[in-house]
Amino acid sequence: MGENANAPEVPVEASGAAREPAGEADILRWAESLVGIAQTGLGFTESRYEQERFEEVLAVAADIRAHSAVGIDTGKQVQDWLDGVGSGIAGYVTPKITVGAIVGDDEGRILLVQRADSGWWLYPTGWSDVGYSPSEVAVKEVREETGIDCEVVRPIAILDGMRLGFHRVPLVSIVFHCRSLGGELEAHPLECSDVGFFAEGELPERTARPEMWAPHAFSAIRGEPVEVLFDHPRTPPWRGGP
Repeated sequence: MGENANAPEVPVEASGAAREPAGEADILRWAESLVGIAQTGLGFTESRYEQERFEEVLAVAADIRAHSAVGIDTGKQVQDWLDGVGSGIAGYVTPKITVGAIVGDDEGRILLVQRADSGWWLYPTGWSDVGYSPSEVAVKEVREETGIDCEVVRPIAILDGMRLGFHRVPLVSIVFHCRSLGGELEAHPLECSDVGFFAEGELPERTARPEMWAPHAFSAIRGEPVEVLFDHPRTPPWRGGP
């Protein structure tokens, strides 16, 4: 995000460190955090007083979301959240899980797909399916989205999708380094507009934030030792920043 010359002066915390003004991604993340707290509270409490307080939290979260998404019916949004409340363990709100695959070929290129819904290019990724281990999901998604068979080498990233700005739904993304075993490139007819292998420095236009993952991905493809990328803890966790 670029700087806003008209933004108010950044407040200085007790530590003396200046904070940047909150962006839309921060506001959305705060709203989703409040929703998770409130829905989980509603799933576990039997106190009518606490139920009313958590319902008020949902109403506040709906107003926050309406700030960043024009056209939201806040009353309907709150009711949708209430309808999604479970009981006990089923009521404990957790992020969804996605699995991504960094697939390299013998020429050191990376496999990318162009998403049909957004037009953005990214490595193959999809929701984790019940009954599959994360590595099995990686192999399945690559085959379904691209027509390429692959083998999993190792996990190389565990990331918060909302913190990276990749998604508006709370999710954790597990990313594996994989090797191509062959197959014929064929884009999934519903999910992907195009598919291909690309060399480093020759990624297609509208590649989704390559500066955040491409160097790490190509290092893994070249066989260089790479650590597992992860989001470092923040204090407190709802503050902005990577």
